[in-house]
Amino acid sequence: MTAKRKKRNWDADSFGDERWTRKDVVLSGAMLVLFLLLWEIGIRVLKVPELIVPAPSSVFEALRLSLVSGFLLPHIGVTLFEVVAGYLIGAVAALALGCAVAQFRIVDRVIYPYIVCFQAVPKVALAPLLVIWFGFGLSSKVLMTAIISFFPILVNTVVGVKTVERERIELMIALNATRWQTFMQVRLPSALPFIFAGLEIGAVMAVIGAVVGEFVGADGGLGYMLLVYQADLKNAFVFAILIILAAMGMILHALIVAAHRHFVFWTRTGGDRPTGV
Repeated sequence: MTAKRKKRNWDADSFGDERWTRKDVVLSGAMLVLFLLLWEIGIRVLKVPELIVPAPSSVFEALRLSLVSGFLLPHIGVTLFEVVAGYLIGAVAALALGCAVAQFRIVDRVIYPYIVCFQAVPKVALAPLLVIWFGFGLSSKVLMTAIISFFPILVNTVVGVKTVERERIELMIALNATRWQTFMQVRLPSALPFIFAGLEIGAVMAVIGAVVGEFVGADGGLGYMLLVYQADLKNAFVFAILIILAAMGMILHALIVAAHRHFVFWTRTGGDRPTGV
């Protein structure tokens, strides 16, 4: 009985069971605590100046002061709006264009190469132009976020829509299905795992895009405050903002993963498989 149970657990692990067990949470938390403890001890033993690297205790104190005082809350709101708005715009554009590229040969041959060329342009070099064209307000930051999160979603959408078993397409042809029916009933469901993989990457990239836009020209947001604190040599507050940005990216990523598990339930593995699979 024990050997059978071990084999079942090994099979679940080999298929990539995505569920977080209590053991996973404990090990992950213990790793974080150990890292912070070693960081704190190293700073104190080596007597590293806070100007170079602040201790975790100083970082968390700076984070507490920033949140309790409410000073950073408006800047968090600005960056969060830029991230969400830019991400949604980039995702919608990438999904629409990705489906068109995968479905229509002329779009693939005429437009897609130029999209790849545009992606090769460093976004840091593009950001000043966006500020000139759209101003120092939210528009340029939202557009920068959309541009940076656009490409990974586009590529995964194209690959997903194209990656369909030939037998399923031939079946739809035999049933005299239209291109739209084949897309909605075969291609799109098959592409959803790829699409959500791109959405997960794009969610993290969206935070980077907002910060890059704020670096170039802004009067608010967490990226703007990073520059202010760096100029004032307040490294503890710099690290505190980095923690907030990381948390923002993780939350957005977790929401996409939750949506993935809800809408693409047939890809669940291990213990999450539907009964009978």
